[in-house]
Amino acid sequence: MILPAVAVVAGLILLVWSAERFVDGAAATSARLGLSPLLIGMLVIGFGTSAPELVVSALAAGQGNPGLALGNAYGSNIANIGLILGLVALISPLAVHSSVVRRELPLLGGATLLSALLMWGGLIGRLEGILLLLLLAAFMVFSILRARREGEDPLAADTEESLAVHPLSLRAGLVWTGVGLVLLVISSRILVWGAVAIAQGFGVSDLIIGLTVVAVGTSLPELASSVSALRRNEHDLVLGNVVGSNLFNTLGVVGLAAVIAPIQVGTEVLLRDWSLMTAMTALMAVFALGWRGRAGRINRLEGAALLAMFLAYTSWMVNLVVTGGGA
Repeated sequence: MILPAVAVVAGLILLVWSAERFVDGAAATSARLGLSPLLIGMLVIGFGTSAPELVVSALAAGQGNPGLALGNAYGSNIANIGLILGLVALISPLAVHSSVVRRELPLLGGATLLSALLMWGGLIGRLEGILLLLLLAAFMVFSILRARREGEDPLAADTEESLAVHPLSLRAGLVWTGVGLVLLVISSRILVWGAVAIAQGFGVSDLIIGLTVVAVGTSLPELASSVSALRRNEHDLVLGNVVGSNLFNTLGVVGLAAVIAPIQVGTEVLLRDWSLMTAMTALMAVFALGWRGRAGRINRLEGAALLAMFLAYTSWMVNLVVTGGGA
């Protein structure tokens, strides 16, 4: 059990480092090639920070552990809202100005509800996976077209400031993109092997491991990116990062894993994991969009509530791992 634990820790450390290099390289390359800051913030940074979830889930599904893939995606969504957004808002209340983020929140809600319908029969098959990937592709095309038509958005300004912090040439951007991608795959292989071995050793399902250790680990790039953005007072980039990442996890990560290997879904996923993910998504949307005439803002109390939900859920899941119980 020691070697798998070392593999998980080493895999996570390398995964976080390589993900940061990949996102920095991809963002710099996109900027050098003329992509607008708004699109870089929406797609490259928002989706790029989900690269660990995508690679880990794809490898897990390909190796016959689709439960780990599903747990990683949904567990990461819960961690993104509860741990990252909750912790960041607790440190400094987040004001929401971006119309792009406001428009993406209902789309995330719709994708979350759709995922329940696809899981209702107990299986997310290849056709359902293809549907999720097509919806993601449609969203990306829609985003590109809207970004070309719209003027300036606070998210674009935040992204420009973020790119100015770590300026890279086109060559350096390409190198770090390639290096980051290769190391992402290597670290993901190490992480998946260790996680599956730990699950087998404790006698719990790979779903539980995916929802806990792997989910939190693959969310660390989002945490690092959000804390960095908070230091520069880039509030819209923090929320845009979480919303974009969760949308990519729900559509892209689950979709690709299901195409590789159909995912069996137990009722506990709907009743426990999906229900909490949906409740936290709804709360995030209410806080960010505003209610009863209040402007969109996530204050410290609301951040504390999200963080408390995450900690309670994680404590419950860790107890399942330790006791070897549950699915």
